[in-house]
Amino acid sequence: MRKSQAKKIPLAPDARFNDTLVTRFVNNLMWSGKKSTAITIFYDAVDKVSKITGEDGYEIWKRALANVTPSVEVRSRRIGGSTFQIPIEVRPDRKTSLSIKWLVRYSRERNGKTMADKLANEIISASKGEGAAFKKKEDTHRMADANKAFSHFKV
Repeated sequence: MRKSQAKKIPLAPDARFNDTLVTRFVNNLMWSGKKSTAITIFYDAVDKVSKITGEDGYEIWKRALANVTPSVEVRSRRIGGSTFQIPIEVRPDRKTSLSIKWLVRYSRERNGKTMADKLANEIISASKGEGAAFKKKEDTHRMADANKAFSHFKV
């Protein structure tokens, strides 16, 4: 039997937008414990987004996160010697976690001079419903839809 689940430590909201989601995003963006660098990259990206689009960069970032957030995913389950991909609804905490990870991952893979440029471009394209992170969400949904026949196997 497993031990009790670890307590979630509440995150401190960031200084500029007073939002814990921003802190969570920055923590995922951070490499080698360099939080101040990650914060600078994020704020620069938000500023570039607002400069390019002419709208509030923070709102566009929130819209991009919402567009990239998946609602269903597939989980592998072994039944009777064969493995099935079973579609399952994503928990709310995992939804935000996946969307943040995808935005950061695909912005790193983008072409651009600085990380702030890459992140800004990925945020803009995700808010429009384009880009690699949005495509990942669409692929995840398509995979779950294709395996709808196995949904009665629930994990």
